[in-house]
Amino acid sequence: MSLPAHLVPRPRSAPSLLQLAAFVIGTTALFPVASFTQEAPAVAQTVTPAASHVEEPGVAGPATAPGANAQPRRDTPEMIAAALKDIPAPPPGPFGETWESIKRSYKDPEWFRDGKFGIMMHWGIYSVPAHGSEWYVRYMYGGNVLQGDGGGNAAIVKWHTEHFGPPTKFGYKDFLPGYTAAKWDPDAWAALFKKAGARYVLAPGEHHDGFSNWDSAINPYNAKNYGPRRDLVGDLIKALEKAGLKTGISDHSSFHFFFIPALPGSDQYDPQWASFYNVADRSDTARVKFMHDWVAKRIETIEKYHPDMLWFDMNTDPGWDPLKLRVAAYYFNRARQWNKEVGISAKTAAWVSGQIMDYEREGRAPMELTEWVWQPDDPITNKFGYVEGQKPYPADQFVWKLIENVSKNGNLLLNISPRADGTIPQEQQDVLLAIGRWLEVNEEAIYGTRPWIKYGEGPAADAAADAMVTARAAGFAGRLNGKNQGSPLVAGGGLPRTGYKPQDIRFTTRGDTLYATVMSWPGEEAVIASLASGQPVQGRVEKVELLGHPGALGFTQDAAGLHVKFPAEKPCDFAYVLKIAGLKLALLAPASAATSGPVPATGPALDTAPIPGAIPQ
Repeated sequence: MSLPAHLVPRPRSAPSLLQLAAFVIGTTALFPVASFTQEAPAVAQTVTPAASHVEEPGVAGPATAPGANAQPRRDTPEMIAAALKDIPAPPPGPFGETWESIKRSYKDPEWFRDGKFGIMMHWGIYSVPAHGSEWYVRYMYGGNVLQGDGGGNAAIVKWHTEHFGPPTKFGYKDFLPGYTAAKWDPDAWAALFKKAGARYVLAPGEHHDGFSNWDSAINPYNAKNYGPRRDLVGDLIKALEKAGLKTGISDHSSFHFFFIPALPGSDQYDPQWASFYNVADRSDTARVKFMHDWVAKRIETIEKYHPDMLWFDMNTDPGWDPLKLRVAAYYFNRARQWNKEVGISAKTAAWVSGQIMDYEREGRAPMELTEWVWQPDDPITNKFGYVEGQKPYPADQFVWKLIENVSKNGNLLLNISPRADGTIPQEQQDVLLAIGRWLEVNEEAIYGTRPWIKYGEGPAADAAADAMVTARAAGFAGRLNGKNQGSPLVAGGGLPRTGYKPQDIRFTTRGDTLYATVMSWPGEEAVIASLASGQPVQGRVEKVELLGHPGALGFTQDAAGLHVKFPAEKPCDFAYVLKIAGLKLALLAPASAATSGPVPATGPALDTAPIPGAIPQ
């Protein structure tokens, strides 16, 4: 990619590529990979940054080098207490600073359960080099590279050196002039997201690099002071609220303190920038300040922007519970004062109670009907941040994911990748608009619906059930799953690897209306086996319609199923929704206090047997 003239480095003397490669390799060998995991194994599975980070599976933690602590040490209770000094107490309200108190008073927001489709984004300094991935700050200083992100440690350093100069001369902060947002129109973004059918949008708060995208009085390295020179979070939230969308803020910053590997002689040791990188000083004192500021920044964004959701990429770490409890109690009680339903979303057991489950990519999403609500953060391209040359996946993939997830009590949180200038690549816009066109026809089968007693039928559902038998035998973690799921036949979320068949049908409900989404055009007739004449379903099918097609459809019912005659013309692309009236539907019963935890290790298999009770509509 080409850079503005002020970003193109002038020729200078530099270490040779061999010297740089030798340093990177030597760093990795001399200083073992550090794990961010600080929890006791009895509490939760051991999680390295890769297992918890949104970006990719299968990466080791960042390497360390001279000047940095070789291994992150456990944060002591004394350090945690010191970090909370001078942090405001939670406002008065029912939420105390214990997980039991949070559990007693928390309820999943109805807007989340109704909204089904959200959008988030990765947008930051890493969007300027647009190479490797959004972990570029780690790579350019010699950190271990994710598979598929640029060919290994030395390759990323080599690429950086060839394009900008050696990292000892051109540091990460030198990309800031290229992070301009010069063509950004937040109102146009909000209009696009609304046209795509999203009901909530998360603004990009802070990534692992430690740069805040809002006007922060706590972190001086922010978008108001550098780069765009404007409050990106604040301006986007205003535009989203004006468009009638729910808002949230994403945060990945809990990893920042140990995320960037040290490179002696680089700008990491420049006094003006040392506290940005958090490399030169990794003392206990610096760590306490980092934790203090992490909490303070959460309260700052709560008070400045009143978001409907706080979303976190962070580890399960009981040592940090007092920090998280201060944030949760503050946020939930403050929202009660605003008369607003809010939620916190995170992976694994990062927040023991009061957490909407998030799964890293659709590959880790549930393949069965769940009692808890959830969402996978799934990228529109292979990477989360903008990488030059990356093309988005086709729109049908995301429509199918949305249908699968909603049928199983989940949502879809789709990540987009804007450029540094604030434009969204047209190919990504086209995908969003295609999703919106499908939702415009079929929205009543998605928004505001609740699961039926089974999520679906057909060969893909059968393959998913078989895969879950295997997964449970191997020790499946249930709600807390942090691993890719599936089998040779089906992927995470229940998507078939070789395409859908007309027999693949997914269900949702609204009151006593049953929606049956046929995942592949059936031709003349679709057969719904779950509505065969011998099935234990109360009521009687009185009317069947195809959304987007005028008039009722002909149908018959026998021991093989409900046979529905289809018209010659398709009403839309991707999947086709039948609206079935006349039944008396028993629905999946809600979990106690919604999904407020603490959570069981596994959930029941709910796709075959009716469960008494109904989720309130």
